[in-house]
Amino acid sequence: MARDNNKVKTTNDIELKDRLVAINRTTKVTKGGRTFTFAAMVVVGDEDGIVGWGLGKAGEVATAIAKGVEAAKKNLIKVPIYKGTIPHQQTARFGGAEVFLKPAVTGTGVKAGGAMRAVLESVGITDVLAKSKGSSNPHNLVKATILALTELRDPLTVAQNRGVSMEKVFKG
Repeated sequence: MARDNNKVKTTNDIELKDRLVAINRTTKVTKGGRTFTFAAMVVVGDEDGIVGWGLGKAGEVATAIAKGVEAAKKNLIKVPIYKGTIPHQQTARFGGAEVFLKPAVTGTGVKAGGAMRAVLESVGITDVLAKSKGSSNPHNLVKATILALTELRDPLTVAQNRGVSMEKVFKG
């Protein structure tokens, strides 16, 4: 598995699980009647620090989901997870959606709403406090959550950059 700026190139040894976040039905009115198409927002992850999202559009729901999964596999990132939670609090904004992620102690669980929960569970975070502000649009929420996760810094890297121990990074 090669890495380039948090992007992960997949190999066949990664077991990715997909979660459906949202399905939108669109209608095109023609002289022959109405034509329905579907757009599926999908999040995939290995529940061990790798996550990605994709959007698939097709005339049938199953085909749209399959296209979304394939698009998500091309859009994977690596996220630092520290003791089942995130290393530090982080905010991010995408469009009208703003997300706030805060580390939580073991046993707290994933305190997050629908679209954010799908991303955080797919990446393998078990304890986190999350809040979404602004728009509740699932597309923008997923993108804002993944943006916040890409901005997280690994505690080991921070400790090495500062020249201190990991304990001192967290005591701060």
